[in-house]
Amino acid sequence: MSTPSPFSTLPQRVAVAAVAIPAIVWITLQGGYWFFALVAVISFLALHEFYGLTEAKGAKPQRRIGLAFGLLLNLAFVYERLQVETYTAFASMGIALSMFSMHQFILFVLLIFALVVGLVELFRTEGSAIVNAGATVAGVMLIPLFFGALIGMRELFPYGFPVPQFFPVGMAGDAELAQIDTWGGWTVVTLFASIWICDTAAYFGGLTFGRHRLFERVSPKKSWEGAVFGFIAAVVTWIVARGLVLDYLTMTHAVVLGTLVGVFGQIGDLVESRFKRDAGVKDSSSLLPGHGGIYDRFDSLVFLAPIIYLYVDFVVLST
Repeated sequence: MSTPSPFSTLPQRVAVAAVAIPAIVWITLQGGYWFFALVAVISFLALHEFYGLTEAKGAKPQRRIGLAFGLLLNLAFVYERLQVETYTAFASMGIALSMFSMHQFILFVLLIFALVVGLVELFRTEGSAIVNAGATVAGVMLIPLFFGALIGMRELFPYGFPVPQFFPVGMAGDAELAQIDTWGGWTVVTLFASIWICDTAAYFGGLTFGRHRLFERVSPKKSWEGAVFGFIAAVVTWIVARGLVLDYLTMTHAVVLGTLVGVFGQIGDLVESRFKRDAGVKDSSSLLPGHGGIYDRFDSLVFLAPIIYLYVDFVVLST
């Protein structure tokens, strides 16, 4: 039987990308609840697929509870926006509210989630309680929590941007606020773009020049040559974006961000490949023609989102 061409699914991949990429870019630039909704849907579907992988290994995850708390966890990262709008609405009626912080809300959701999972397993009779609870908690920690960091990074700009650090006057008017929000949108778009460009460069670089296997036990087709092509492409993408739309970044920050994408984005892809190989499946689902599942398409982003969020928050916007 003939081996299918590595380019056989290329038309489907291009068709899906031609529809999805403009929509993702537009929603990301809009930010706010539009972006929250996009990420929440992606997170929900990816977690659903992850639970399918665990079921292939005999686990019985608490799907509904995991998906529900995953959505709450995503919502926690847009909490400051909700807090400001709620506080303003009540203040206009002369009512002063005392509301907890975003980090308190995240901790609250995680603690209640862990307690509920343990309590439910007390009464379940399906499979192993330890395996079921572990699969349920691992899915939420690996996917909605990490995707939540992506929402948090987009929300940093309208709600956590250090104005005096970037604007000499120290106060932001409408023009400055618009610029800050634009930087936030393009930062996340650049993250998306650098992952996609890294993947594409690694794919074609590996097909053309690949000789040395990167991690054959996990992903037999990936090569060191492809990984190098992907790494260089990610760094160049961030440097170009800095020159075009992200002038708040220094060159050093742009290079570091590109390096993080080039290294940890590809590691994230390998992590998901390890999960799939353990589960004995090729793709997490067949939802996206030519791409596999949602988790397949966003595996690098899942792994990268908290790393990039922490770097942007604690380094770029804090120095």
